[in-house]
Amino acid sequence: MLRWTVHLEGGPRRVNHAAVAVGHRVYSFGGYCSGEDYETLRQIDVHIFNAVRPAVRGQAPVVPYMRYGHSTVLIDDTVFLWGGRNDTEGACNVLYAFDVNTHKWSTPRVSGTVPGARDGHSACVLGKIMYIFGGYEQLADCFSNDIHKLDTSTMTWTLVCTKVCSLSDPHPRLKSGKGNPARWRDFHSATMLGSHMYVFGGRADRFGPFHSNNEIYCNRIRVFDTRTEAWLDCPHTPVLPEGRRSHSAFGYNGELYIFGGYNARLNRHFHDLWKFNPGSFTWKKIEPKGKGPCPRRRQCCCIVGDKIVLFGGTSPSPEEGLGDEFDLIDHSDLHILDFSPSLKTLCKLAVIQYNLDQSCLPHDIRWELNAMTTNSNISRPIVSSHG
Repeated sequence: MLRWTVHLEGGPRRVNHAAVAVGHRVYSFGGYCSGEDYETLRQIDVHIFNAVRPAVRGQAPVVPYMRYGHSTVLIDDTVFLWGGRNDTEGACNVLYAFDVNTHKWSTPRVSGTVPGARDGHSACVLGKIMYIFGGYEQLADCFSNDIHKLDTSTMTWTLVCTKVCSLSDPHPRLKSGKGNPARWRDFHSATMLGSHMYVFGGRADRFGPFHSNNEIYCNRIRVFDTRTEAWLDCPHTPVLPEGRRSHSAFGYNGELYIFGGYNARLNRHFHDLWKFNPGSFTWKKIEPKGKGPCPRRRQCCCIVGDKIVLFGGTSPSPEEGLGDEFDLIDHSDLHILDFSPSLKTLCKLAVIQYNLDQSCLPHDIRWELNAMTTNSNISRPIVSSHG
């Protein structure tokens, strides 16, 4: 029984940031907020959210410059940050490593075929290997559909050349043989389930890799097999979410979930939650209980146990009605989606909802209730006017 259980305000006001979960903590890296100065080169900020006691902590020592449209992944005790851009330096292809124990940055020495600088790409992990797909390449000035992988045990980059697939145990709904590569795109999602990378959504151009202002938003799942390094032929699905970009995606119990996003052709922001089952290759719209986030894009989602921590992003400004591309408000809020709320959690929600007397409750329960309802004070409410 999925349920939205926590909604807090006052966290870091960030859009197009990146985040990873480390134990019960969520580390948020960079992003932007409308109205801030991005012409002056400055170091990236890091915020830490403790999911045991929901309050956002301050910034850790930093090295990379402030950026947006980057990616972060966690491998062992190291967060690898790659790509992204800002308004001064443009896009970046330097690899940064953040030690979650010491909170220190480093720039590992890498070899091989380093991907070109870009933003809006995706990154996911299988074992010690980080896979980078797509994005908008700065030098070529076009969308990408390349796959690069970084073996973090040797710090070697490789451009993956997709080839004919020959599965030893083919997925019952995926055909052996060579599938068409996923289309050039940016601000999509790529999620690793088993040895398969599932790509969904993003912004592409109708006529190819170069941007001609003929945007399309694909809503078909594309699947890449990391074992054979081939794109797979995928069956059509009868029910599909709307195509979108800048959404969130995560895997839970072997299934893929997507939330939110934006479709410029429809001029629409989303706050729907969809589940994709790779076994049956079917989508299902999920309606969690409780009050969830408003429609938004460019937020972050991280898994902490059986909970999803969602924070930040940008939405249509309520003063502007339908939400034109440049009439947006950036968020400093945080929401928690619980996949398996305990009886204790449900009871605490009832105490909060009905404003029941807490004086007779044990101290630790009152402390938890306070943590569920106390906002952070990092950001103040503002309304932006820049998209």
